[in-house]
Amino acid sequence: MKLPFFPLQSVFFPGEKVPLHIFEDRYKQLINDCRKEAITFGIPVYINDSIAYGTEVQLMEVVNTYESGAMDVVCVARQVFRVISFDNTMDGRLYAGGEVEFIDNIKDSELSAKQEVYSKLKDLYELMEVPFAPVELEMFNSYTLAHKMGLSFEQEYELLQLASENERLKFIMKHLSVTIQVLNEVNRTKLLIELNGHFKNFDPLDFKAFKI
Repeated sequence: MKLPFFPLQSVFFPGEKVPLHIFEDRYKQLINDCRKEAITFGIPVYINDSIAYGTEVQLMEVVNTYESGAMDVVCVARQVFRVISFDNTMDGRLYAGGEVEFIDNIKDSELSAKQEVYSKLKDLYELMEVPFAPVELEMFNSYTLAHKMGLSFEQEYELLQLASENERLKFIMKHLSVTIQVLNEVNRTKLLIELNGHFKNFDPLDFKAFKI
């Protein structure tokens, strides 16, 4: 399938809303084409000076239109794709495009795996003393809070490439476990620093039976 391209140095996961400020002529043209023809477009992730994976998005709403023709729009992310080819301009248009191959979302996770990740995520928020907005477990998946668990840009990109929900949950679980361990060590170090210099009560040691 061929899609118009709007490359960005950002990762968008299926199901999330994507707010965009449109000001370049080529992307003004793209949004107007989406409005007239109800086409979708792709947001390939620009990383390491290249594009290889991205997400198809669909225009939902034009929120604001400015005198300059710039727009604030909201899209919804749909499917993950792999880039097959890239054309700097597409079919006589100003914007780029290319052939893509959609990656099937393999929904192979069990409820227990989601529960484990969800519980670990709550532990992280509690440890960081950050309010946690509950999500119904039936509605929770690997993409739900992917931007809110401390993943780096590179980690988010790696997560995007995983087709299996089970693999994505394992990836997130590993990240959360490592992050929580690091935070616990930081908190322990902080406590030791705070205790340094204070008077301490020591238990007297009995050396009567001590030998070298």
